[in-house]
Amino acid sequence: MKQPSEILHLAWFCLRSQRKHEHIAAARLREIGFEAFSPRIRFKRPTRRGISWVTEALFPTYLFARLDWHRSMRQAQHASGVISIVHFGDKWPTIPDAEIAGLQQHFGNAELHIIEPELAPGDEVKIASGAFEGLTAVIGRLMPSQERVMVLLEFVGRQTSVEVDKAILVSEKSPRQTLL
Repeated sequence: MKQPSEILHLAWFCLRSQRKHEHIAAARLREIGFEAFSPRIRFKRPTRRGISWVTEALFPTYLFARLDWHRSMRQAQHASGVISIVHFGDKWPTIPDAEIAGLQQHFGNAELHIIEPELAPGDEVKIASGAFEGLTAVIGRLMPSQERVMVLLEFVGRQTSVEVDKAILVSEKSPRQTLL
């Protein structure tokens, strides 16, 4: 039987990390023996070279770690990539196990959720490449068998209907809005 001083009181805490280093901080915490979770999303974003897949933290600069506050707070706080453990004055809030379990179930072992844009008539999109690159359009009709879309765009002072490849369109909705 364990002595009372040996019993661990594990709870999930929110930690701050360096921007775009959340997954690195989580990996470092795992290396030193903590359970860590850093959910990320992957989505398409227009760039100067066309559409690119981008991976970002769901909660920029934040990740979660399960630790015993009294025994391992300092070790977790000084792990590579960790800036601090989130606190409010002398209050160190914990995250309920059920909340983290729900996120882990949704994101899986890879801690990654891929957001495939679901386009529908009436959605605003940005054209990421081709002759109409950079223009904003509204989806008029989907043609799934051809992987093409009929869009309405403002061109030379009037609304014009144009058929474009679905792959060059990027939804104007935020990827986080799509997730929630």
